[in-house]
Formats: sequence, C-alpha cells, structure tokens
Amino acid sequence: MLAPTPTSRPAVIPPAPAPTVYEAEEALDVLRRLAAHAPADAAALGLSRFITDGGVALQREYPAEFEAGADYRATLPDLQNGPESLIKGAHAEIQNVGISNFRLPLSHRRREGGLISLETSVTGSVSLDAAKKGINMSRIMRSFYGHAEEAFDFARIESVLDSYLNDLESADARLQLSFRYPMVRPSLRSNLEGYQYYSVSFESVRRGDDSLRILHLDYVYSSTCPCSLELSEHARVTRGQIATPHSQRSVARVSVVIEGNETLWIEDLVGLCHAAIPTETQVMVKREDEQAFAELNASNPIFVEDAVRLLCEAMASDQRIGDFRVIASHQESLHSHDAVSILTRGETFSQASYDPRLFASLVHTG
Repeated sequence: MLAPTPTSRPAVIPPAPAPTVYEAEEALDVLRRLAAHAPADAAALGLSRFITDGGVALQREYPAEFEAGADYRATLPDLQNGPESLIKGAHAEIQNVGISNFRLPLSHRRREGGLISLETSVTGSVSLDAAKKGINMSRIMRSFYGHAEEAFDFARIESVLDSYLNDLESADARLQLSFRYPMVRPSLRSNLEGYQYYSVSFESVRRGDDSLRILHLDYVYSSTCPCSLELSEHARVTRGQIATPHSQRSVARVSVVIEGNETLWIEDLVGLCHAAIPTETQVMVKREDEQAFAELNASNPIFVEDAVRLLCEAMASDQRIGDFRVIASHQESLHSHDAVSILTRGETFSQASYDPRLFASLVHTG
C-alpha cells in the first residue's frame, strides 16, 4: 500500500519592501514615457494625469504667482463669441439674455434731498441675434461697476444701458434695480414714528430708439371685507350678537410708466397709493392706534375689485404717469385661498398670459 501524498500548501510570499525614492522616480519616468509615446494605452490604464504635450506631468498646485499678461490673455479661448457653427439648437433670436440678482450697495436719491445707500439687486439683459453664439455676461457687470459710485436714478440707469449696449453690440436692452426703500411713517394717534420698507424696482427698457422708464412698487394694506362687515352689523342689530368682520393683509403691485423726462419719486407713488387706500399696515402701534386702525378699516371696507379700481383712479389722475398696471391680492382670513385682481391701462402691460407664479409672489413676509 502506497503512503499518502502530503497535502501541498501555497507558498507564503513575504510583503514587498517599500520602494525607495529612486525607484519611485524610475517608475514615474516610465509612466511619462508611456504617456508621451502611447497616450491611448496610458488613458486606458487611467494615467490621464500624465498625458500632456511633451509628456510633462500636470502640476497639482495652484500657481499663485502666475500673472496673465496681454499676450497670454490673447491666447485664451472665448466660446461665447465663437462662430455661428457652434450654436446648439435653433438659430433663433433671443429676446433677453443676461444676469439676474447681481447685488451691490448703491446710492439712491430721496425726494427731500440727500442720498441713501441700499443693497440693490440688479437684473440686466440684452437681445441676441440668431447668428450669434452668446454674450460675455461679465461685461454687463463691468459696465455697471463703471457707474457704481454714482447716485442712481433713471438717467444714471440709462447711462449704464448705453455702456453695455455698446460693449455687447446689441440693439435692445433692459436693466432693473430692485431694493427695499425705507420711509418714516407716523402712527395714527400716539404720535410715534417708525420705518416702513417698500419693495421697489426701477426698470429701464431700450428697444431700438424707444425707451421706457417703469417704476414698480408693492403697497401693503389691510382690507376689510364689506360683506363680512354688513353681516357682523346685522348680527349685532337684529340679535344683539357680537361679531367681527374679517380683515386680511393685502398687497397691491403697482407698475407705472413715467412719461418723458418727468420725475416721479418713490414717495410720490406711495402717496398716491395711500390716498386711494388709506388702510396701510402700521409700523408703531399703541392701544389708541390699534383702536384707530379698526375704525379706519371699518370706514374703508374694500373688495379686491375695489382696490384695483381705486388705485387705477389715483394713477390716472397724475399727469406724470402713462401706462400702468395694478395687481392686487387679498390673502383671505376667511377662505383658504386668496382673492386676486389685475387692471391694466395702455399697451405696455397688455398681455394674454401671466406667469403662473405671479400671485404667489405677492406675499409680504414682514
């Protein structure tokens, strides 16, 4: 009987010693030569970091001392100003292309004199011909910064428009500055004062030789429902039952075209809105002011239809105002939905369709 064959065991391979610096440099040299002579093979092995012209390894550290001189800048690619052949999609004219919500502090003029510096959101755009690939959007900001230290009004906005119309070689342009504008408002009876902040936008539109100056303002007020007021009074008179009519915070967005070179101050537009709807929300309130506000609301109950018509009457009475639009939203305390209305006068704001999120933006967040 044969003796059993001993079971074979795999040989134990000792771990390789750590490579020396010299061995690492040798290996790196082999990889560089492979990248230089067989880039496809090097790429297949995941060695793309070594694939450069001349087989020189890419630098992995940021060159803080490097300076981009004029000759170097001339070699930089500029795809936005590339040939028409680079256009993706339809070769169609674009009505507006640019930047939105570029923010910086700007100085704005006040009606009583002086300036106030406010954080301002800038939206700037130009038209783009069907045969052009794109625009250098940073030029809009650079054109703007050329005037950033100056006091801003519509004349200054139009100077900025001229700057980037020339820079971008476009015929049409639009510039909108949006900010929160503070005004001191008095209480109704306690002689206190506080700052009311108004959402305001200056918009300048250039279409060929035609220009438009548009002032936008959000006016926030309280609206007492006339129907609810009458029903509450009915309960009190006929049954001796106390009842309160429902009121709600409401917002009217007023947009007006300023005629010619007339000056319509923000304070003027606020004054027109307040004269039409005096139930503006209050800043500083003591008990006598709260009682006065209840009396003021009861004296001026309005449906949303009343609100836009009252504001329409006020806008139409001012000769400085041309076309205008009034959008109102009464954010109901009775219903789980809002009551809304739009009234326009003139061609500027006439349109068949509105942004589906338009009314959702008419919310005063405090």
